[in-house]
Amino acid sequence: MMIRICPSILNANHQDLPGEMAIVSTDADLIHLDIMDNIFVPNMTFSLTQAKEIIRSSPLPVDTHLMVINPDEVAVEYAKAGSKSVSFHLEASSKPEITIKCIKDSGARAGVALKPDSDFSEVAEFMNHLDMLLIMTVEPGFGGQSFMESMMPKVEQARKYIGEHALKDIWLQVDGGISLETIARAAQAGADTFVAGSAIYKSPDPAAVCRELRAIASR
Repeated sequence: MMIRICPSILNANHQDLPGEMAIVSTDADLIHLDIMDNIFVPNMTFSLTQAKEIIRSSPLPVDTHLMVINPDEVAVEYAKAGSKSVSFHLEASSKPEITIKCIKDSGARAGVALKPDSDFSEVAEFMNHLDMLLIMTVEPGFGGQSFMESMMPKVEQARKYIGEHALKDIWLQVDGGISLETIARAAQAGADTFVAGSAIYKSPDPAAVCRELRAIASR
């Protein structure tokens, strides 16, 4: 199983994002871009204009995670801007199948994200259309939260479903509290794509942490 490490720039120095992205560019797989609107979650991060500049300047493909109230209207804009993948929250979407198709038609991989309170069963009917399932291992909205071990059965359930339905091209991503101490458990549960923010960017050597995370998850 291929392991993907995705540093989240939510926890990076926003005064020097080009430098912060460059420092992990040889040891990570994607840059994780969190878009929050202060409505769906109680925080605000980057505007679409700022996101376009980040995507344009990133040395790695960008994995965009939309924590917004209106993904059905805006998700396609992040795909058109050049995101490698665009994930939106099922809880915020009234027409997920159409939004998935629009993301794909605009050239990006399409992902659906689940908050901790959402069951895997809610997304099962869309799995055949997805390129990635993102299972939140914290409540979305803030960096630096503690990993929710209680989400691991959901990851295991998703991995089992992917295997039973031979959906070999789907990435299974976890986001929230991923660190050198927690990534092994998430990998054991079946995740293959890992978002880490604080663990990487609060470290004196972000690139080394990326390498260590990959090594642990690959065991």
